[in-house]
Amino acid sequence: MEHVTECLDLLEQYMADHPTVYDVEKLNFKGAGAKDVYNCTAPFYDEGRRIIAARVESRDSESAHIGFFEQDTDGWNLMKDMPSFPLQDPFITRIDDSLLFGGVWVAPDTKGHVTWRTLFFRGKSIRSLRPFFEGPVGMKDLRIAQMPNGLILVLTRPQGKKGGRGKIGYVLLASLDELDTNKIECAPLLDGHFADDEWGGANEIHSLKNGDAGVLGHIAYFDHQGNRHYYSMIFTLDPLTGRHSSPEIIATRQDFIGGPAKRPDLRDVVFTGGAIRGDGRMTLYVGTSDAEAQRIVISDPFAKYERGC
Repeated sequence: MEHVTECLDLLEQYMADHPTVYDVEKLNFKGAGAKDVYNCTAPFYDEGRRIIAARVESRDSESAHIGFFEQDTDGWNLMKDMPSFPLQDPFITRIDDSLLFGGVWVAPDTKGHVTWRTLFFRGKSIRSLRPFFEGPVGMKDLRIAQMPNGLILVLTRPQGKKGGRGKIGYVLLASLDELDTNKIECAPLLDGHFADDEWGGANEIHSLKNGDAGVLGHIAYFDHQGNRHYYSMIFTLDPLTGRHSSPEIIATRQDFIGGPAKRPDLRDVVFTGGAIRGDGRMTLYVGTSDAEAQRIVISDPFAKYERGC
């Protein structure tokens, strides 16, 4: 097994590097009443409109739904004519000219315990989304992306006997038709990423100029008081060989504007949503403290992997 760099060491390296933050902003969501809007995607276009999908939830509840918000002159307006999904933590990608949308479905199991799974929907637009695939029970942060060569990269995150608190696996498919739960559950884990008492997951996959996948995700741990600490991170992966870089933290809660938290143990949480890259910069969209959504502009952390391409 490769050497594992623990989260606190990654954080120390991040702080020592003093990365530049060029801009930071809280996102202004309208139309959701008194509910919190957080853990959003990066903006994307659907039927000519610039849209963000986000988790909508009361401060004292975990009963969430995903709403779609359209950009206007001073923020993001809830699109009341769009479907609503009873899911948490949305994500968006495009495969073969179709929109692939998903989130985490949470419900009690037959024994009364809470369980979850990642659900996928597919369509030409948001309005035409239909159920497409259900991930394995107990797996969040399941992500799918089409690489430039047409192959389908699937990133998994098993927990329990195989993945502990949550580790990332991968499998490469010829097409979405090959997607099934057995392939997901059997996907090999990436070696050397998370210590056994820590966890992480993928949130979005970007195609890099060198042919690798640039993975945008999160890494997290509990402190001795039971507080959660989440950070945005990246790594790269060669889907053909499994060769991958080590995780590196790219944003912490201190980089964003202060604000409320859903609970005291969630104050130091940055949940990565998605990013837009361009001109050497990355605009990163995140949920902060399970209560708000923010965006930050930083130097593109994937750029160094594309030099010379």
